[in-house]
Amino acid sequence: MTKLTERKLYNVEAPNASTGIILGESSNVLNWDDVRFSWAYPLYKNMLGNFWTPFEINMNSDVKQFADLSTKEEEAFKKIIGLLAFLDSIQTDYAMHVSKYLTDSSLNALMTVLAFQEVVHNQSYSYVLSSLVNKDEQDEIFEYWKHDPVLRERNDFIAHGYESFINNPTPETLLKSIVYDVILEGLNFYSGFSFFYHMARNQKMVSTSTMINYINRDEQLHVYLFANIFKELRVEFPKLQSEEIDDFVQSTFIEATELEIKWAHHIIGNNIPEIPISDLEDYIKFMANKRVNELGVERPFEGHRSNPMKWMKVYENVNQGKTDFFEQKSRQYTKVSEDNGFDDL
Repeated sequence: MTKLTERKLYNVEAPNASTGIILGESSNVLNWDDVRFSWAYPLYKNMLGNFWTPFEINMNSDVKQFADLSTKEEEAFKKIIGLLAFLDSIQTDYAMHVSKYLTDSSLNALMTVLAFQEVVHNQSYSYVLSSLVNKDEQDEIFEYWKHDPVLRERNDFIAHGYESFINNPTPETLLKSIVYDVILEGLNFYSGFSFFYHMARNQKMVSTSTMINYINRDEQLHVYLFANIFKELRVEFPKLQSEEIDDFVQSTFIEATELEIKWAHHIIGNNIPEIPISDLEDYIKFMANKRVNELGVERPFEGHRSNPMKWMKVYENVNQGKTDFFEQKSRQYTKVSEDNGFDDL
């Protein structure tokens, strides 16, 4: 398949709105009233509406509670933070690789905002850890991804999917890499999120859980962006509408789900009775079905159409009013819900 070419710095012969999502022409001048995709500007406004920084979160209560966590709770807390740090680190770089090949300047703008948000997410993990542990232990946690075999296996799965595109950029490898992106941002985080929301439900480490909630909300929009790009690519390149691509999406998500369940057993297992491992397995399959459906492909798992861990909903959704659910600070956000078409979970 045709090799992708990078977007030109500027092109005086081309229109502002690109002639294609990739392999098209564009002046590379951003005029939000003259872009190719009507969904780009509303998404941009939503992403800006979510703006936050870790410094807004007061960690004092978490500092006091951290010493009282059980051994299993502390171990899970540290390893999940280590996982998230890896995922957001490579996500920043991946977004910049994708951005080079997107012809429309509005999509480049969205990718730039996305990459910035991933940097904020990554810095938030350092902010949490620097509040709770000494520098040597913080460094050790950021190295978990190298040495924990279960964590390494699932991370390698994502990284290899990205590298296939980076080493051979074509429309097909780009499309397939987006499947791995949606797995990373729309599936891999979620067993970890459930742990932090469980902690909040028990009034433990509420400040960290609030920060996780902000990250969760950002990732919803990131999934929406990449799912849109995935579907636009298939429209503009009919060869990518094949049954083979549908099978790839389903099989890749099935493998990712198996790895995520393996990680859930490893990090949570039966150590937290309030999160039954059977419920967590069903929740992971529910999220996999949800994400595959958002890509426009038939769901891979029979059943699993509703969230078996409905208690999480209240902790995920801080968009009910001007004050965050966790009451860390008052702020007004652009709301993201089923009503405006964005992911609600």
